Amino acid sequence: MAKLIINREQPKGTIAPEIYGHFSEHLGRCIYEGLYVGEDSEIPNVNGMRTDVVEALKEIKIPVLRWPGGCFADEYHWKDGIGPKENRKKMINTHWGGVLEDNSFGTHEYFELCRQLGCKTYINGNVGSGTVQEMSEWVEYMTFDGVSPMADLRKANGQEKPWKVDYFGVGNENWGCGGNMRPQYYGDLYRRYQTYIRNYNSAEPVKKVCCGANSDDYKWTKDVLATTHEHAQPEFHGFMDGLSLHYYTVPNTWQEKGSATQFTEEEWYKTLKKAMYMDELVTRHGTIMDEYDPEKKIGMIVDEWGCWYDVEPGTNPGFLYQQNSVRDALVAGVTLNIFNKHCDRVKMANIAQTINVLQSVILTEGPDMIKTPTYYVFHMYRHHQGAKLLDSTLSGVEQVGVKEWEVPAVTESVSENEEGIITVTLNNLSADKVQDLEILLNGGEGALEVAEANVVTGQMLACNTFEDPENVTEKPFTEYQVSGNTMKIQMPACSVVELRICSK
Repeated sequence: MAKLIINREQPKGTIAPEIYGHFSEHLGRCIYEGLYVGEDSEIPNVNGMRTDVVEALKEIKIPVLRWPGGCFADEYHWKDGIGPKENRKKMINTHWGGVLEDNSFGTHEYFELCRQLGCKTYINGNVGSGTVQEMSEWVEYMTFDGVSPMADLRKANGQEKPWKVDYFGVGNENWGCGGNMRPQYYGDLYRRYQTYIRNYNSAEPVKKVCCGANSDDYKWTKDVLATTHEHAQPEFHGFMDGLSLHYYTVPNTWQEKGSATQFTEEEWYKTLKKAMYMDELVTRHGTIMDEYDPEKKIGMIVDEWGCWYDVEPGTNPGFLYQQNSVRDALVAGVTLNIFNKHCDRVKMANIAQTINVLQSVILTEGPDMIKTPTYYVFHMYRHHQGAKLLDSTLSGVEQVGVKEWEVPAVTESVSENEEGIITVTLNNLSADKVQDLEILLNGGEGALEVAEANVVTGQMLACNTFEDPENVTEKPFTEYQVSGNTMKIQMPACSVVELRICSK
């Protein structure tokens, strides 16, 4: 039997709530039809934002929302999306699907959405096709509380008081769709552009995020940091608050990624093995960051992650619409556990994307909405937000898999909140075997008591559809026995389990 030992007396850091962040791009039906339907829609909404979607996202305590991209960010010109909607510029979204973008969702609408969600804001600026002046004026428009051309323009457009910009990304994927730049060139641009992201309110400074690497491009990380840090001013902290990292779990190849709903057992394990690669990426990029930032003041911002499959048959290939199965729930569980255990360096992550695109937590179809298996994992894991990571050690875990795609049968992370409730999140990666696990809590004052226990599980291919929206949901977990400070559980195959425990 595998064993999990939890040491309550050795907290290892705080899990930033922003690790459970989300990403919304002007791509497919993520914003239009997903988050935003317009004030005149028959679908229930508040100021154009879908009521059902907003309520569902609030249930998972969405901490931060990244916008407007993605690749779209480096062709987005913010002034096109302000003022009376009938006067806003219309354009073709050349990156995603070749459809009309009418800019009816812009800066004001984004902040209204975040207000309704009660989440932090993360805006990506345009470095690829934009100017320093354009980026600087956008920050002024959003955050300056005084007399200036941009502040006056904001007021004329109906927003008297400035908004709070929590995070600002200086470009996106500038190694690719954001300009095909060399790292040294981008590093110099970062130094220049970030200079003009002014902190007009010193009590609420804008945290600046530098464009980091694609997957295992360690040279990008090294060269960007070397360039940005060369001759840096003593007050370097604040010059860069975060460095991004993008990694997508693609089962096969970028040309033939594989189906979201029709896959073999080998592809199941292959996908999970590739998801677990995130641990190596975070470790190795983190080691490079340690050379320049040993005090870990710069957060690693994994602001695009998740599964990327072939689009659903019959849908616009540029919309990146895909289904979401139990396999995705396991990828989410595995990945979030990795982020939790690296909370000393990982300070934000944003799953791609929130609705109707890639590994969504929600799918919509007209007035209908369904929650995906991934949604329920985020709902269970919400208890980790802001909690202290505890030292935890797994032993005796068997390897499962097919051919070279072997993975440990169980992964975990453990945290404790201010009320003394310990959240244990576990994944059984086996496609067909129950996993027995013994949990031992060291440092408790008495016998264990289970405050809550839940599970997301189903057959390997199981997913939620508009015809069967609750095929895979979060359900009470009962397969456990408690004896003193020890607990024995039986995890079903293909499952994500949450246990919330405390000492009597």
